Amino acid sequence: MRVHVADHPLITHKLTVLRDRETPSPQFRSLVAELITLLSYEATREVRVEPVTVQTPVAPYSGLALSKPVPLVVPILRAGLGMLDGMMAVLPNAEVGFLGMARNEETLEPTTYAERLPEDLSGRQCFVLDPMLATGGSLGAALEFLFQRGASDVTAICILGAPEGLARLEKETEGRDVRLVLGALDERLNEVGYIVPGLGDAGDRLYGLAQ
Repeated sequence: MRVHVADHPLITHKLTVLRDRETPSPQFRSLVAELITLLSYEATREVRVEPVTVQTPVAPYSGLALSKPVPLVVPILRAGLGMLDGMMAVLPNAEVGFLGMARNEETLEPTTYAERLPEDLSGRQCFVLDPMLATGGSLGAALEFLFQRGASDVTAICILGAPEGLARLEKETEGRDVRLVLGALDERLNEVGYIVPGLGDAGDRLYGLAQ
């Protein structure tokens, strides 16, 4: 697995505001979209393209266009939805699938409760959106789900990661073509599986507690 931790000052600035517990949900959602747009530039560095020629007002020009099939963006519900607009700002022609996963708060292991994905992902570049790489369980299970559908080229984008989750993901994806883009790699997990210092529960901060 190839890992890229962003070090751009604008990314760090936006992350600092996201971490602030006083940042309200509307501002939090807006900042997440902006942050993911920035991270997406790095995540799509190896997006597949093919040569094309267009006619400018002055002369022909040989450039590039996205290859077919177009990339597939897969947000992990529900928090991954908050990252979707930022990603689609960079890849507006991509297709979108969904994968619903929830963490058991006792075992900290994920369960899949919904999916909307092609049956065959062979030849598709997939971009998975999951705000927090904490224990690595949800993201690891999501990647395995895509591999079982035939995916072989997967990039995951996370706002924050913890060393424990990163180590687990590296072990579970050994031998696979996986790229991970992080806004920051934090210190550790606490006793209940939250990233420290982190930013709390991303889903709750995006959309409220929904009790």
